Amino acid sequence: MNFMNATKTWLAGGLATVVLAVGGCTAATVAATTSTSTSTGTSTSATVALTADHDDTADHTWDTSTEVTIDLSNPTATDGVTVKDGVITISAAGAYRLSGTLADGQVVVDTEDAGSVHLILDNASITNNDGSAIVIDKAELALIVLAKGTTNTVTDGATYAATGDDDPNSAIWSDSDLTILGEGTLNVTGNYNDAINGSDGVVIVSGTINATAKDDGIRGKDYLVIKGGTLAVTSSAGDTLKSDNEEDSGLGYVSIVDGTVALTSADDGIDAWSAISITGGSTTVASSVEGLEAKTISISGGTTTVTASDDGINATDSASTAGDMEAQDGTILSISGGELTVTADGDGLDSNGDIAMSGGTVVVNGPTNNGNAALDYNGTFLITGGSLMAGGSAGMAQAPGTESSQKSLMISVNAAAGSTIEVKDSSGTVIATFKPTRQTGSLVVSNDKVKEGETYTVYVDGATSGTTDTSQVTNGGGMGGGGGRGGGGRPDDQTTP
Repeated sequence: MNFMNATKTWLAGGLATVVLAVGGCTAATVAATTSTSTSTGTSTSATVALTADHDDTADHTWDTSTEVTIDLSNPTATDGVTVKDGVITISAAGAYRLSGTLADGQVVVDTEDAGSVHLILDNASITNNDGSAIVIDKAELALIVLAKGTTNTVTDGATYAATGDDDPNSAIWSDSDLTILGEGTLNVTGNYNDAINGSDGVVIVSGTINATAKDDGIRGKDYLVIKGGTLAVTSSAGDTLKSDNEEDSGLGYVSIVDGTVALTSADDGIDAWSAISITGGSTTVASSVEGLEAKTISISGGTTTVTASDDGINATDSASTAGDMEAQDGTILSISGGELTVTADGDGLDSNGDIAMSGGTVVVNGPTNNGNAALDYNGTFLITGGSLMAGGSAGMAQAPGTESSQKSLMISVNAAAGSTIEVKDSSGTVIATFKPTRQTGSLVVSNDKVKEGETYTVYVDGATSGTTDTSQVTNGGGMGGGGGRGGGGRPDDQTTP
């Protein structure tokens, strides 16, 4: 290893790290409302403690007159900036505007003083052939600002000179709270491990972010909050969005508040240890093993589309000691609003605990094999509102519980992909139309038009297929427990503690 590489390695990995206490930040509380079941067929609300969010709009601005300009093509030392052997080190809080090309080097933030560090990327290109390209080793708060109308590129190497447990291991690596915002574009390629990796919290406010990673796409260990912007994230081996703090209560969550999010994953689309909350925006998991996976999953708004080779939505507690057939305490999938469309080869909606639905529109194209089902839960499924249509194989089919205040129909049907299934009441009014994208043997329908005591006729492509009523709904059938945490604890997982 030459001297330049040795210097980069020491600066990136040898400095002491400081983990900021989340509670010490000016926090805008993030909360997700879930529902719990009761024996009367109603549901009660509870708030998941997604309380750690360091983002404050006051931090989004800075004094432009004090900006320090750094020409990456020909960097020079100045107040708060040192340059040595391709490593640009920022050692004072403030705003730094980066432009030009750093062909093989590193930008390091290592500040002892109070105050935020703004890295303003203004048509910046940063590549490090043998390590992380941007390292935020120490800062009270770091913000990456994408200058309006600019395209910025951050790339690391496929091999790293420093590979210790505490060494940076991603194209953008932060040991402090990190916020990304702006009206420009950021293209990040993580050739070694992750594209963006935060050991504390990561908040994305705005901007266009295209991230490609060998392992996980974007990871915030404590939390990952997306408040806006346009994200396209691809992971070649890991999860696309991830939060995996297993130790601290209330942390380890992913929240999507707004924005357009497109995910292509070799493992989970969104994986969180404690909770996933989607309250708005447009989220598309184009491919995944499991689409969304966490102990608590709450969908209350937005448009969510999931395609999975295993379970589409999987509420599961990895720390639970419950058996495969037992309901996990505190594990719940809650749907109270928004539009959710799931296509899954495994279970469509799967909870190793409960499912509660009080609003929204859900369409599931579930499995064709009889070992899985469109709906699968170990505990209870109470539905009090919204529209649910879940089609799939018949062998393990489940429906919402009969004690639910909104009633359901469970229909045996033989419908090919591309056909049209209609359900009509006794007056001939269509109460539900389902167009399966795959062979369907069972269909569950629940909406406010389904009434107890009414008989419904089912049509496939205009031909009568049979009749049904709410008395044909049973709670049994599902095996439950089939979720697991797909890909969890991979031996090659290189994320930083």
